[in-house]
Amino acid sequence: MKTISKETLATMRERYPTGTRVELVHMDDPYTSLTTGDKGTVRCVDDMGTIHISCDCGSSLGAVYGVDVITKI
Repeated sequence: MKTISKETLATMRERYPTGTRVELVHMDDPYTSLTTGDKGTVRCVDDMGTIHISCDCGSSLGAVYGVDVITKI
């Protein structure tokens, strides 16, 4: 797991505020049914930099800092 600086965390929270629409680009989780292109809405960015997302398909996602890739839409 990567450590996140206070500055990077602040930037992430500014870039992905609650309500931001995002799309999944890549997720390193062999157990998820989510796929590239799935969309959702950011719920929060926690203190570890994980971006918690409510997906349109009804699932939820914790995009892990430095591992998973999402993009704003």
